[in-house]
Amino acid sequence: MIAITILKNLRAPPLMNLVFANRKLSFYDTSSTPKTKEDNAKLHREQEQRNAEDVLFDMFASEETGLISMGKFLAGLKTTGIRRNDPRVRELMDNLKKVHKLNNYETGSSAETQHLNRETFKAVVAPNIVLIAKAFRQQFVIPDFTSFVKDIEDIYNRCKTNTLGKLADYIPQLARYNPDSWGLSICTIDGQRFSIGDVDVPFTLQSCSKPLTYAIALEKLGPKVVHSYVGQEPSGRNFNELVLDQNKKPHNPMINAGAILTCSLMNALVKPDMTSAEIFDYTMSWFKRLSGGEYIGFNNAVFLSEREAADRNYALGFYMRENKCFPKRTNLKEVMDFYFQCCSMETNCEAMSVIAASLANGGICPTTEEKVFRPEVIRDVLSIMHSCGTYDYSGQFAFKVGLPAKSGVSGGMMLVIPNVMGIFAWSPPLDHLGNTVRGLQFCEELVSMFNFHRYDNLKHLSNKKDPRKHRYETKGLSIVNLLFSAASGDVTALRRHRLSGMDITLADYDGRTALHLAASEGHLECVKFLLEQCHVPHNPKDRWGNLPVDEAENFGHCHVVEFLRSWAEKADQSSEECKPEAVTSKTQADEVSSSSNSSSSPGSSPGSSPGSSPCASLTTGDLLGHNSRNLYEMLKLNSNFTFQEICSTSDLETSPTTSPIPTPVESGSRAGSGRSSPVPSDAGSTASAGSSIDDKTKPGL
Repeated sequence: MIAITILKNLRAPPLMNLVFANRKLSFYDTSSTPKTKEDNAKLHREQEQRNAEDVLFDMFASEETGLISMGKFLAGLKTTGIRRNDPRVRELMDNLKKVHKLNNYETGSSAETQHLNRETFKAVVAPNIVLIAKAFRQQFVIPDFTSFVKDIEDIYNRCKTNTLGKLADYIPQLARYNPDSWGLSICTIDGQRFSIGDVDVPFTLQSCSKPLTYAIALEKLGPKVVHSYVGQEPSGRNFNELVLDQNKKPHNPMINAGAILTCSLMNALVKPDMTSAEIFDYTMSWFKRLSGGEYIGFNNAVFLSEREAADRNYALGFYMRENKCFPKRTNLKEVMDFYFQCCSMETNCEAMSVIAASLANGGICPTTEEKVFRPEVIRDVLSIMHSCGTYDYSGQFAFKVGLPAKSGVSGGMMLVIPNVMGIFAWSPPLDHLGNTVRGLQFCEELVSMFNFHRYDNLKHLSNKKDPRKHRYETKGLSIVNLLFSAASGDVTALRRHRLSGMDITLADYDGRTALHLAASEGHLECVKFLLEQCHVPHNPKDRWGNLPVDEAENFGHCHVVEFLRSWAEKADQSSEECKPEAVTSKTQADEVSSSSNSSSSPGSSPGSSPGSSPCASLTTGDLLGHNSRNLYEMLKLNSNFTFQEICSTSDLETSPTTSPIPTPVESGSRAGSGRSSPVPSDAGSTASAGSSIDDKTKPGL
């Protein structure tokens, strides 16, 4: 309760209070400690679970009544991307219904809006506490899911104004769709869900079924058998072109000819003893497993309409039969009906986003955690989707978007971001190549904002966001790299930071800049480079009011003191100071210093005395400023000293809306520390770091 009270005083976002669940320390009575490692680990997990349950209760409990509102709790869980109908929290919802029943269906409340005491709440959430704690600790693939959703909404709204394209009219039923329909659903590999627009409107799969039937054939027959009948190359022709490759095979499974042949493999080789009805049910069961039990149905009207307007597809079937493409014992009529049935399966954006996420997750459904396909099968499916998934636009799509995708003439677009998420967009108006217009625009704007393109450089591409990283991580690592370079006297690294466009005046939470650290360590060459080449201010103050010259004087670096004083005299005599390349009007170091000095005088804070121990605390300023060798040893030996600790709750004092990053904290490493943990100077940045550092010096990475 003490930790919660402190955090409320700092006006921290309530959902982030669970950071203290990571920081609770477990103490065990050595006399009763189990002897085996397994029992010890089990006891530790139970203790962590109890900690998480208590912290969750304290986060949402009312101070007046001492009870927790489950409606508020479930709303908070939804902001992390976990919905109430998620199969992984089914036990939680069932327990709520049981409690509601035991309370005789309390008047004025439903099962999901009850107010529970601590013990009842802990019993209700216990079966799913691991997933729930992981959600609130921001340990999913998209940590800051709320910010990511806001960006997606902006892209969605921009695409909504696009009125280009026309409905597919060669299948009569498809021409009846509403051209204004526009829905978008997202599901990450951790089961984080978001939907906007017409996501519950049913539509038929059409060509979006092709990668799924191809995956079933690969799973049951293997790639060697499947590709002895169908090729792997882009055709360079229309999706329904009457053409085969040089081996007299369909070019790939994503065009009509290849999909018809894949259906023949399902009929003749996968389940040769099944009737037409049984093979359809068998295929639909695979689709439902991929969707985690979401809606998968069948539209008979579209099936009949498609079969009546199938002259070209029948021509493809007869052409392939003439060239002996089909396996033996193939009944062409049954194969064609099965192909039309797969295209006429009905679903919605919600279900298809989970299917796309299952493909992104290596064949494992994120919501049910069922392994549907082998990873090797998914690899082959995504490879074909990448090169052949968007008809004749596949080459340009691979160039502009660089992600596996599959479009359908009903207006669907299934986008897979491997190891991250699946996205499904649906809008009936199509371009002249048969791809949804709004869906294509969304995909292109998505990769222009986020570094999801398969060939984006995750390290040096600074003009794109990476939602997979915590909000502090990228900017903070840049600051750590810069300050470590100055503290270690690495002029070459400083030059590299300057050439990369980094703001050399960046400071840590204590207001200590690169010039402070270079001066305190006596690196004259670094001091000269920072002043002469980078034109940084010569007189920034840290939070205790110390100047770089004070740091050099405190540690007895006379040559640095002499140079800094002469530089200050020249600056005072000059009528116009040097114009900085970065930010010189007022550094964050000065801002922090001014706010700190208004409440306390220099040297009054613990650890500010020049004669104090160089490593009195583990703040970035202390370690880098006093002894870079100590920092190196601690970063190398202390595996729990991660960069995320730099982004501690101290940042909440200056940014009440900022969410701290929960990470474990070692009990002894910060005992007696008088200074607050440092945070990056720009907590909102998510751009990739512009410089690198040797792995040995990366704390916790």
